[in-house]
Amino acid sequence: MDQGRQVFSVDLLERYASKNRGMITCMAAGNDVIVLGTSKGWIIRHDFGVGSSYDIDLSVGRTGEQSIHKVFVDPGGSHCIATVTGVGGAETFYTHAKWPKPRVLSRLKGLLVNSVAWNRQQITEVFRLDLVSTKEIILGTQDGQLFEMAVDEKDKREKYIKFLFELEELPEAFMALQMETANINSGMRYYVMAVTPTRLYSFTGIGTLESVFASYKERAVHFMELPGEIPNRQVELHFFIKQRRAVHFAWLSGTGIYHGGLNFGAQHSYPNGDENFVESKALLDYSKLSDGTEIVKPSSMALSEYHFLLLIGNKVKVVNRISEQIIEELQFDITADSASRGIIGLCSDASAGLFYAYDQNSIFQVSVIDEGRDMWKVYLDLKVFAAALANCRDPLQRDQVYLVQAEAAFADKEYLRAASFYAKINYVISFEEVTLKFISINEPEALRTFLLRKLDTLSKDDKCQITMISTWATELYLDKINRLLLEDDTAIENRNSEYHSVIQEFRAFMSDCKDVLDEATTMKLLESYGRVEELVYFANLKEQYEIVIHHYIQQGEAKKALEVLQKSSVSDELQYKFAPELIMLDAYETVEAWMASKNLNPRRLITAMMRYSSEPHAKNETHEVIKYLEFCVHSLHNEDPGIHNLLLSLYAKQEDDSALLRFLQCKFGKGRENGPEFFYDPKYALRLCLKEKRTRACVHIYSMMSMHEEAVALALQIDPELAMAEADKVEDDEDLRKKLWLMVAKHVVKQEKGAKRENIRKAIAFLKETDGLLKIEDILPFFPDFALIDDFKEAICSSLEDYNKQIEQLKEEMNDATRGADNIRNDISALTQRYAVIDREEECGVCKRKILTMTGDFRMAQGYSSSGPLAPFYVFPCGHSFHAQCLITHVTSCAHEEQAEHILDLQKQLTLLGSETRRDMNGNRSDEPITSTTTADKLRSELDDAIASECPFCGELMINEITLPFIKPEETRHSASWDLRPQTNLANQRTISLPV
Repeated sequence: MDQGRQVFSVDLLERYASKNRGMITCMAAGNDVIVLGTSKGWIIRHDFGVGSSYDIDLSVGRTGEQSIHKVFVDPGGSHCIATVTGVGGAETFYTHAKWPKPRVLSRLKGLLVNSVAWNRQQITEVFRLDLVSTKEIILGTQDGQLFEMAVDEKDKREKYIKFLFELEELPEAFMALQMETANINSGMRYYVMAVTPTRLYSFTGIGTLESVFASYKERAVHFMELPGEIPNRQVELHFFIKQRRAVHFAWLSGTGIYHGGLNFGAQHSYPNGDENFVESKALLDYSKLSDGTEIVKPSSMALSEYHFLLLIGNKVKVVNRISEQIIEELQFDITADSASRGIIGLCSDASAGLFYAYDQNSIFQVSVIDEGRDMWKVYLDLKVFAAALANCRDPLQRDQVYLVQAEAAFADKEYLRAASFYAKINYVISFEEVTLKFISINEPEALRTFLLRKLDTLSKDDKCQITMISTWATELYLDKINRLLLEDDTAIENRNSEYHSVIQEFRAFMSDCKDVLDEATTMKLLESYGRVEELVYFANLKEQYEIVIHHYIQQGEAKKALEVLQKSSVSDELQYKFAPELIMLDAYETVEAWMASKNLNPRRLITAMMRYSSEPHAKNETHEVIKYLEFCVHSLHNEDPGIHNLLLSLYAKQEDDSALLRFLQCKFGKGRENGPEFFYDPKYALRLCLKEKRTRACVHIYSMMSMHEEAVALALQIDPELAMAEADKVEDDEDLRKKLWLMVAKHVVKQEKGAKRENIRKAIAFLKETDGLLKIEDILPFFPDFALIDDFKEAICSSLEDYNKQIEQLKEEMNDATRGADNIRNDISALTQRYAVIDREEECGVCKRKILTMTGDFRMAQGYSSSGPLAPFYVFPCGHSFHAQCLITHVTSCAHEEQAEHILDLQKQLTLLGSETRRDMNGNRSDEPITSTTTADKLRSELDDAIASECPFCGELMINEITLPFIKPEETRHSASWDLRPQTNLANQRTISLPV
């Protein structure tokens, strides 16, 4: 222990705490509340939390001298039970912090209560109408009986008192009680410990207290017996409470201090549940508390987390609970009048974590000052390393614990274990010292273990040290692998050998340290030790895929190389680089890999494909390059001419030309606007097909290139039917089509070698196939001059009949045209006589003035001449009438901007022409007015078409006005008058009630 700093300190809390109410006989504390009992029957309550104090006389109504035997306070400091003894016997009282008077527990009259166990987990209180609930309380009496009690919430008295248990084998007084509860699935479990002067009893069970104790009628009670006596016969039982749960206990017995841990969640001792909550039991013999031969027993005790506070005489000896060593002695400032009795006893406040001592007048407070600060050293001295580490406060303390563990393991020659502990040390021993220790004893395994564990403790900022240690560990791994190979020649074949386990461990190490290992240094190490497999593995980790792929290709493992290439992190450039070697190594797997990749550019693989195609292949063997090119063309819709040309060349070299013809007939660009139908070079295709003598393919290419004459000529060499099909393809050029059919006809006539009449019949049948394109007169020159006319009689007559039908049809069409012209002339003549009748009351659709009335303020429309007093106007078949100027104004306001400008421009030109005409007539110039009038008529006709092509109220103009705003921009000043504004002067307004 650190002797320079005290763990416990003593302070005088209250000098005259008894307030002249007698001498203090007993004391209890809870939640900063202290309750004292005096020799004159008073209880004094000090609440240091709020700074209040009051006293209650419990001797009222009792004759003779009365003394407080025991007081008990719950952990919350609210509930208090006190036992008074005197001439009239014993009597027990209950009081609450909020109550002005105590209540006598009448059912306990005559019973001397020595101990009380509170239900810490369940006790509650409700300060509403002075209703209080204590839950169940266990009382222990001088006669060795246990009772259960609860305070009634309504009548302010005990709700019930139930007898629970009585000692029969050895009737002794119950001196102290403690209780804990725990909620489990099957109900409430109770744990009760009770002490008598010689025994410690433990009870446990599920249900109610009554049922738990009733079960012990059929089973034995578990107890621990320690005979002996202590001063004042003050046998005590204490629980240390941490986070509202007891964690260990101590019993002040006549033999020693019996203590141990409490685990209320465990059930491992007995099937019936007895003692299952007591662990790590020990006995502190009183002989350890004195230096001499005389054994001194404490008269009172208090329990902290790590220490016992033992009252021996007027001193408190603080004993470490773990090491059982005295660490401090506490002295008290006792007054002269209290010196005779000295310190009476100790008590603890579990809720506040404080301890108290008291004499007959005063109260002393014992404070704890970080009692766990040196516990790590206590556990370390006892070799309890786990507990020592748990109690360390800083890295230096942990280093000291690890150092002791490491030195102990090193001394026992457990070098691997020692290396693990050394690696955790950061301050008390240097890295160099540890490594030299293992090097000096030639323990490379331990050294490697130390290095690996040390890596785990270093931070990411120690990059240089991490790299050096990782490199050193790599060399140690390689050395270990080589030594294993030298020691056992069969290590490689034996998959369960240490060699393979080290290999796996080494690879895992490289995987973990790939980011900190220096790439060049590590690869050089692996190469120098001849570890090619590990070199490839490390290159893979460092994404040096070129090395990995090259290795697999050298080993002939194309599939593994392709698996590497298919990784997303591998550059496509490596695909192109190794493509020639891979396709020659395994064409099927390579092409499958290419087809699975979405980012490859097939054009860059042409070199590899041509290399593969140059090699001979069996007839039944699938051409993998053709398969890939077909995938590019049909599935990927590749448009690269090089790819199409290569595929075409491979098709042309095959014996069967069906695939070539299908390829040529496929329109790859179909569906694209203004796109080509094919992407190969037709000239190259034609040269290739001519070279490979693929005649049908040549015919198709000629036709595709619009070289129809060459296509038909070549087709006639192999198949006349093909030639006919080619000739029939021409549709937009009748002359060319006829020429092609004549070529076919000539070939058919010239090639027939049967009888003459048979040849003529075949020629006539051929004419029918041309759908009338060729006549008999077209093919007659192809027959010999001495052919008889009788053989063509039927065909010639049919041709003459067709000509006759065409002449009659032309005559009928001419007659129809003549009749149509006459009808048009009649309609034009009728239109000149068309008129409309206007009512004299008819109004203009725009200005609402009468059409046939001329007022003084109406101005004549510009560009129009008036007819007498009337203004120019328009009348539509629908019946609507408009002044000319009103119609112009309305149409321009509704039409779009360009149309409105065109109308106004026409009106302006008409006005200017009218002015010039009048000036010319006044100046007697008679040669130009005729021309001007003709121009004005044209302009007026255009203006009529622009404004009067349809009625503005019945045509599209009215429909288009739906999209226009209801209020025009120039009318916004009128729309403002319709706004609803809040009335500002409402005081002057009158309210008029309207009858309903």
